[in-house]
Order: sequence, then structure tokens, then C-alpha cells
Amino acid sequence: MQLATIFLGFIVFGISENIKGPAIPRIQFDFNLDEKQLGTLLSLNALGYLIACSFTAVLVRKWGIKAVSIIAFASMIFSGVLIYISHSYPLFSASYFLMYIGNGMLEIGLAILGARIFVKNTGTMMNLSHFFYGFSSTLAPLLATGLMTVSIFGHTLDWREMYLVMLSLSLLPILFALRSTFPGDDLPYEDRIPLKTLVRDPALWLMVLILSFGVVSELAVGGWLVNFLEKAYLWDTVTASGMLSTFFLCFSLARLLLGPVTDKIGFNLSLIIFSAFSALCTFAAILGGEKLAFLFAAAGIGIAMIYPTVMAFIAKRYPHGSDTAITFTVTLMGVGSVIGNYAIGAVIECVKLLYGAETQTGLLRGLQAGYGFIGLCAAICAISGCVLYRYLHRRQELI
Repeated sequence: MQLATIFLGFIVFGISENIKGPAIPRIQFDFNLDEKQLGTLLSLNALGYLIACSFTAVLVRKWGIKAVSIIAFASMIFSGVLIYISHSYPLFSASYFLMYIGNGMLEIGLAILGARIFVKNTGTMMNLSHFFYGFSSTLAPLLATGLMTVSIFGHTLDWREMYLVMLSLSLLPILFALRSTFPGDDLPYEDRIPLKTLVRDPALWLMVLILSFGVVSELAVGGWLVNFLEKAYLWDTVTASGMLSTFFLCFSLARLLLGPVTDKIGFNLSLIIFSAFSALCTFAAILGGEKLAFLFAAAGIGIAMIYPTVMAFIAKRYPHGSDTAITFTVTLMGVGSVIGNYAIGAVIECVKLLYGAETQTGLLRGLQAGYGFIGLCAAICAISGCVLYRYLHRRQELI
């Protein structure tokens, strides 16, 4: 029951985050939104996520992870109902905002659940759980598109009904959660590690660095790879998108197959090796030109392992404070990833100006520099991992 709850939870999480792609053009048309309004709507993702980070751990302490998980899933269903009945933009934007608060609660809740449940083979199980997120994320746009072509009694489902159907899948993990008991809810508050103690641990701050730069490197690929291949190498959209799909294939397979490696060699060493591999692949792909472009996809093997391995590390290091440690780390990661993604765009623009903003050479060098920054983020993960390794080795606390 516990495994079903967390695996189905990650499937629902992946679906809720990634069904927006096919729906966005229809939403924009129905509400007559300009690009600025659309950007504001999508920015609710980050805002709702950060708000959820601020209170989810408090609720876990007060009510327990079981109750908070059920509330998070229920909020997804409720937001789906509100989206279904929203025929004005204010109601729709409020419904969308609620969905993203539920998303944030879900991400932190699932991370805490995993930390409490996976006490054995932690790296394997964390990576397997995140594989289900990647798997559902891959299928979500296809499912959403397919649903919006389904006709029932002569009525073709629109994007509102698609959201209702997809978010209603949250009922499945609720049913399993209701029949489950989760460890840690019976732990007295006095036995939990307080936040003041956690923030004095240098290892936790190094985890924040590793996770923040790792997530920037991971998310930036989705936003910049196709753009890079089309403008730098003049690839057509289909071929460039195929390379992005290959990246996500490598990404998902790595989480499915390489989890046991992290348990065998240790989480700290795994973070160093996998992030360094991603950095080397990215730099080699940039320096090697078009003939080594396949290494952009191969970089997904390394970067895929960072998030779940950091979660496994936290679960092992802070068994009585994993909820607070995860919330603290993931909140700062959210702030850091926003800054990091802005930095990529700034690097591209600055280098373009140096080489000539309107020239093909300037565009190429700017894109190379921007993508080089993505590789640099992975390299900083590896360097931070080395610092962490040295710190823990001196204290004989290697994980």
C-alpha cells in the first residue's frame, strides 16, 4: 500500500505538471490572453510552489504525512473541479494557482514519504520513484492531446474537461493512502531534529548547492536544447525535438536502471561521478560541434541521478528530521533555480553582444556560452560533491 501510494503519487505529479503543453494554446484563445498575461499565469507555478514549501512541513508535524498527502491529492481533484467550472479568467487563474499549491505540497509530501519509507536500498527506491515521474511526464502531453479529441455522445472534450479527468486520477493514490500507515507520524515532536540544528550543518548547505545547480542543469535542457540545435546547427524542429526526446529517454532509463549503483558505491560518490559525467558530456558536445551532438542526450544519464540521490542522502543523514531538511533544501533550490535560469539567458545575451548581436557568429557563440553555463552547473555539482566528500570523510560520516 505504501509503495502504491508513492508510485501512483509520482505518476499523478508528473501528469499534473506536464498536461499544460497541449492545453495552453486553447486556454490562451478562450480567454483572449496576450503573451504577458500568459507568462503571469505560468509564473504562478513558481509562486504556488514556494508558498506550499512554507507550510507543508508544518502541516506534516501537526497532522502527519498521511493526512497531508491525502490533502495534497484532494486539492488536486478540487482544483480540477474548479478549472472545469471556470468560465471567467479570474476564477480560472485562482483555480490554476490552487493546482500549483497542490503540486508543491505533493512534491514535498512525496519526498518526505520516500525518505520515511525507503529505509533499505534507499538510492534504488528513490530513483525508481522518480522514474515514475519521468514516465508520466513523457506520456502526459500525449494523453492530454488524445483526451481533447475524444467525443462522448457527440460532444468533444475540451481542455477544461481534460483537466478534470486527468486531475481526478489523484483519487487512486488517496484510496491507497487511506489504507496505509506511514512511519514517523508517531514520532514525538521532541525527537525531531530542529531547523536551527540543521542549518548549522555544512553538509546540508552543500546539498542545497548540489540540488540547485543540478536542477538548473536539468530543467534548462528542456528550454534550450531544441533552440540551440535549430539556431546553432540549423536543424529542423523534428530532428531537434528528437534529440530532446532522446535526452529524456536517457534520463528516464538512468533512474530506472542505475539506482542500485548509488546504493553500492555511496550517495556522495555517486553525486560526484554522475554530475561530472553530465558536465563532461555537455562540454564535449559543445566543443565537438555537430558530430558530437548526441552527447547532449547522453548528459541526461548523469543529471537524472542528482535529485533522487540528494533525497536519498537526506533520508539517510537526517532520519528524524527528513521532513524539515527536505523542505529547507527544496525551498532554497526553487529560489536558486529561478536565478539560474535567468542567468543562462543573460549569459547568451552578453556573449552575443561581444561577438555581434545581429551576426550568425554572435548567435552561435552566445548559444554555446549559454549551454556551456548549463554544463558549468553540472560541474559545480561535482565540485560541491567533492567538498562534501572531504568534509564527511574527515568526520567519518560518509554516506
